[in-house]
Formats: sequence, C-alpha cells, structure tokens
Amino acid sequence: MDHQDLKNRIEAALAQNRISAWQRSFLTDIGARIEHYGSRTRLSDKQLRKLHEIIGTEGNVVPFPSQRPLRSGRRWRSKRRNLFEREARWWARRIVRDFAIAVALFAVFLAFSVFDKMPESWSLAVPSLRGGVDFDVPFTVTDGDTIRLSDGTPVRLVGFNTPEVFSPKCRQERDLGNRASARLEELVATSKLELSKIPCSCPPGTEGTDACNHGRSCGILKADGRDVGQILISEGLAVEFTCGATDCPPTPRPWCG
Repeated sequence: MDHQDLKNRIEAALAQNRISAWQRSFLTDIGARIEHYGSRTRLSDKQLRKLHEIIGTEGNVVPFPSQRPLRSGRRWRSKRRNLFEREARWWARRIVRDFAIAVALFAVFLAFSVFDKMPESWSLAVPSLRGGVDFDVPFTVTDGDTIRLSDGTPVRLVGFNTPEVFSPKCRQERDLGNRASARLEELVATSKLELSKIPCSCPPGTEGTDACNHGRSCGILKADGRDVGQILISEGLAVEFTCGATDCPPTPRPWCG
C-alpha cells in the first residue's frame, strides 16, 4: 500500500458515519499531512497504531517510517547536550569557587607575611600646632610620662619618671604631677613631634601583657628633636629612670621627702 492508497482508505473512512468526531478529526489531520508531504510524511508509533485501529491497515504496510527513531535521536542528542551543559556549569562553579578560596588564602598568607616582617619599632611624625593651625594629634596626654594613642593603646614614655597625679603620696607630688602633665600637653601642642616605639624592659614573652609594664607599650617622644623626658628633667618636673633589658629598678619618687 503506497501513500495514495492510504489516503484513499482515509477518505473512505471519513465517508462513513461509524467513526467518532475525534477519529474524524484525527483522520482529517493525517490526510492533510499525506496530501502535503506525500511519502515524506512522518508519523509517530502512537499515530500509526491509532490509524491502524480506525482504518484497519496493518502496522508495517505504511510506506513511510514513523517519527519514533527521529524523535528518539533528537531526545538522545538533547539529553546529551543538557548533560554537557550541566557538567560545564558544575565545572565553572567549581573553578570560580576554588579560585576564590585560593585568593582568600593568598590574602591571608600575604597579611601574615607582612605582619611577620614588620619592624619591632614604629615611628610616627605628628605635625605641630604652632601658629594656630589646627591638626588632629593621634594621641592624648594621660600624665607627664604616659600618653594614649587614638586606637586606645597606652604608651609609657621611657627614660624618665614624673610625679603621680592619680595616686600621689603627698600634695607636693600631686601638684608637680599636674604641672608635668600640663607641660607635656604644651609641648605636644606647640612642637613638631616624633613618636617612636621601643621594646619594653620586660621578661621575654610578656610584652603586651599585664605582667609587662601593666600592659602598656613603650616609646620615646621627641618635641622639635628633643626627648620630652629630658626637657621635663631639665625643668625639675621629672627624674631620670633608666631600665635594663628585661627589668627596671624601683620607680624613683623623691617628691615627698
């Protein structure tokens, strides 16, 4: 049976009243396809079975193949393409993730390397306030021999000791301590400053803890190139106080007689 005979069988079935409306619509559609495509018509296995049920043809006598192999091939290629796309996306995400992790690890390593190579001492040049120009000074004066950096770090200025203002042993010590604090504030406000950090005289491993200088850092502050400690000593507002490499002698406090 060629496609013309099949077309004739479909037209004969359509001429009968025994088929349902759905079957009539189905046969009309198939007939239109055969009319348009001729032997190039492609039908699915399901369509072939329905056609056989309606017009009574046998499954293998239709002169054109079904669409099953074609659709199966397309489906296989589509699945293969989708699988490839999923694999590509997975590898892309993994590469991006691994690259981000590598960058983060490198950044951490670089930070530790820089930190490890930082010098034991630091210096900070502070502009003068002389001439009424208003600059932000990165520390405040606590008393005559102690300052506090803008980040909250207390720094004990070394080489001298000034009278106590917070726990004086006598009134004279408190008054001299207030004068030493005021003098240091004056030097800070009117001089070109240079602050340098030095190791504290503490046992090894205690730097930065309460066991070393009450948790304070140590430094030298210069005003116009002169150590502020020497200035205060020369003005009778401080006494020399020299420590060794790992410890200090008793703190001198000669102001109460």
